Amino acid sequence: MLNSGHPSTSWYAATAHDLPPLPALDGEVTADVCVVGAGYTGLGAALELASRGAPVVVLEAAQVGSGASGRNGGQVHMGQRNDQAWLEKSVGRDDAMALWKMSLDARSHLAATIAEHAIACDFVPGMIHARHRPDGEGEDLDHIEFMAARYGYHELEPIDEEALADDLGTGVYHGGVRDNGGGHLHPLNLTLGLARAAMARGAIIHERSRARSWRREGGRIVVETAAGRVLCDQLILTGDGYLDELAGGQARARVMPINNFILATEPLGDRAETIIRSNAAVADSRFVVNYFRKTPDGRLLFGGGENYRPGFPPDLPNFVRRHMLKIYPDLAEVKVTHAWGGTLGITVHRSPYVRELAPGVRVAAGYSGQGVMLAPWFGKLLADAALGETAGVDLLSRLPTPPFPGGRLLRWPLTVAGLSWYALRDRL
Repeated sequence: MLNSGHPSTSWYAATAHDLPPLPALDGEVTADVCVVGAGYTGLGAALELASRGAPVVVLEAAQVGSGASGRNGGQVHMGQRNDQAWLEKSVGRDDAMALWKMSLDARSHLAATIAEHAIACDFVPGMIHARHRPDGEGEDLDHIEFMAARYGYHELEPIDEEALADDLGTGVYHGGVRDNGGGHLHPLNLTLGLARAAMARGAIIHERSRARSWRREGGRIVVETAAGRVLCDQLILTGDGYLDELAGGQARARVMPINNFILATEPLGDRAETIIRSNAAVADSRFVVNYFRKTPDGRLLFGGGENYRPGFPPDLPNFVRRHMLKIYPDLAEVKVTHAWGGTLGITVHRSPYVRELAPGVRVAAGYSGQGVMLAPWFGKLLADAALGETAGVDLLSRLPTPPFPGGRLLRWPLTVAGLSWYALRDRL
């Protein structure tokens, strides 16, 4: 899906703290580092580089934050995309422990960045994982105990079915877990705040400057756009689901773009007091996750449904509304004022794809829905690597990210068939 800018139907765009348009690249410029993509990862990298005195230029194909960073559900999930038990089996206990510490560092970094740069993004603590099937209470309790005993994490607490129904204002779930370390925020305002902070430290950002290609020339890396080029020593490629040929075949084989959709209702008035009384963010246990939260003005912001082909459903408000009404049928008469979609990158195991593609050229993509907390920190780690400190990127490169099955011709239909099967299981 081509990103042409902020969707006019997005509640985030309607409530954003405007950033003046930034000029497109025109002519030749030089920098120590060129970053492609002005989302969480790219801006996190630019902020770190500029803060450490490294000249950095960011090329953004559309507008700052107009990709997944400015369109997502705004949910702050703790940990990596996969839980710690899975990571221990996949990369060993030592790396799993290091990845957990990395996620704690990412959470602290997010909070510190918001505070230091006074980013007004409406952060609210609390994240609820709601079970859509019965008989999972034992697994929840085992997970809570495992995280407390093995990792010293004591922010998880169980919620029984009755208490969850009272909190959420719906009886469709069978209990769950509250994570007091998580939360939610306005994702576009976070992105715009990161851009302002990076520019205040000296980073240069060019909008409407799609990077078309890169090559080595005379010992430097040359990044070409339609109207100019950047000469640099290090290149950082971001963009997640909007990555294209720029990242090469290795990345394309491992990161698959899919589309996900969100709506915002009109302000609910007194009804808002009975929905998510705790004001936490909520995500359920379905393969195609329903996720929802309240906005500061009392709307319900609800994400549900996805597709696996270019383009969005023709009637996007009703596409998402059908999912919302399965959770809140009594909102049938409530108006939907905004509805939008976005493209994100997923990987086979939902582990992010972070690699050095060539000397001095690194990529991060495939957050699989976990980017709000992790991506700004991963940007910092990519900046560290560009400055010679590679430990963080080296750890992430050990995460398993195999190519999607089927090769170049069959990977898309095979993957769509598999994803559609799991989506069907949600409805059985």
